[in-house]
Amino acid sequence: MRIIKLDATESTNSFLRDLGYTNSLEDYTVVVTKQQTQGRGQMGTVWRAKPGENLTFSVFKAYSHLKIENQFYISMAISLALVAALKDFNVRKISVKWPNDILSENKKICGILIENVIKQNVLDSSIIGVGLNVNQKSFTNLPKATSMAVQEQQFFELDDVLLTFLKHLKLFFKQLEEGEFSTLHTRYEALLFRKNKPSTFKDAEGCVFSGFIRGVSSTGHLQVLLEDEILKTFSLKEISLLY
Repeated sequence: MRIIKLDATESTNSFLRDLGYTNSLEDYTVVVTKQQTQGRGQMGTVWRAKPGENLTFSVFKAYSHLKIENQFYISMAISLALVAALKDFNVRKISVKWPNDILSENKKICGILIENVIKQNVLDSSIIGVGLNVNQKSFTNLPKATSMAVQEQQFFELDDVLLTFLKHLKLFFKQLEEGEFSTLHTRYEALLFRKNKPSTFKDAEGCVFSGFIRGVSSTGHLQVLLEDEILKTFSLKEISLLY
């Protein structure tokens, strides 16, 4: 496993992708930086983190037999690895806010950005970007953000946290590669934020409605029970969960 450490870069995902254009990347090649100047989140959002206090990194993962229709299991495996790592450091009340934000006591502690490479209609590889709040104590204008240090009132060694996550990531990707989709699915759904609780959502047109999260389909669509016992599935662009 190769770990590349940078003082600063625009985006670890972009750096790792560009590196792959000129080099043959080995599995679990990692790029980690103290400062990410143009960090990205889901759907064009920006990831902000104080330099040197948090983990901002990307991991390269190649696949051999993973079908395109199973690509959401990549997100499941990564989310489960992050939850397992946080639990190793005794971080409390961890949940997954669909599709792949990690929460601690209902506040965001980690975000994931997965960029899949598809070649000849087959999943070839992924660049997995992770922003994990570790030692940052204040979050200006981000009332729903938290960190490991805020939650546990202690300092964490960044390298220890990174290596612990990578250890779990390998274990969950082993399950994925061995086709243990049902196990991953069950464990992921058990961690879903606000599962089976009355929740408020907003659709793409801005309309607000209520429902109950029942689960996630194998393709990553959120399953919501609406009025009149109607179970409807939504893609990421169709719905957002309001706190």
